[in-house]
Amino acid sequence: MSIEDTEVDRVRDAVLEAGRIAMRFFGKKHDRWEKGPGQIVTEADLAIDRYLHATLRRERAEDGWLSEETVDDRHRLERRRVWVVDPIDGTRSFAEGTPEFAVSVALLVENRPILGFVYNPAKDELFEGVRGRGARLHGRPLRASAATALEGARICASRSESRRRNFGALLPQVELVTLGSLAYKLALVAAGRFDAYLSWRRTNDWDIAAALLLLEEAGAVATDARGEPLALNRPEPLHAGILAAPPALHAALLAATAPAYAAMRAGIPALGPSGA
Repeated sequence: MSIEDTEVDRVRDAVLEAGRIAMRFFGKKHDRWEKGPGQIVTEADLAIDRYLHATLRRERAEDGWLSEETVDDRHRLERRRVWVVDPIDGTRSFAEGTPEFAVSVALLVENRPILGFVYNPAKDELFEGVRGRGARLHGRPLRASAATALEGARICASRSESRRRNFGALLPQVELVTLGSLAYKLALVAAGRFDAYLSWRRTNDWDIAAALLLLEEAGAVATDARGEPLALNRPEPLHAGILAAPPALHAALLAATAPAYAAMRAGIPALGPSGA
């Protein structure tokens, strides 16, 4: 499942251009609307999606395609190579003018990511990974945190979810940090800026595919909230939450959160400050 340097360079150039398109809209007045309850989309999302669809498949029109902003074509399930794209991950932050968003692009071969880019153009941070060759930020190798225990660990999460699920009460021994864009948060875990990431939300392939490669190449482990492996390019590209951390910390985080997650899924009211 090797990839030519020329293709890596071509995709990097496309991701950088996608970031430039995003910055033409960022912090300026532009059209935005709800495509579903609580789901914002902007004209920038669609412009980037059109550009990446045309550019990434130019060399191989037979490649499969899965994007948040494109109607799902199930022919991807029959393709050896599939592009998985989120034109702007963290659209709400983008629309609000907060620099916590990213362009996320992954190439899957036989349903495994072999190339992944997560680019936050507002901060000029380009995270990239190639299977077997490591992960980098502007050419500097990424390494996940060396943390092994929950005590004092810095864990990033979604603002709204952390508040709603009361992660602070569930994990009083950790430092919870909240910010936007799932792909960007996972990239920051791969870079060792945070020790772990926690979410119980349903997650889509386009949110995580590129970052999963970054995490793996940086020495971290990523599973769903139950500790199950994350399989990409399935008929329904959904996952039951995400836990990402270096191996020992991942085991500790899973042990501390799995019972509460199972109770939540079963509809059992939370105990303590957040519930009855």
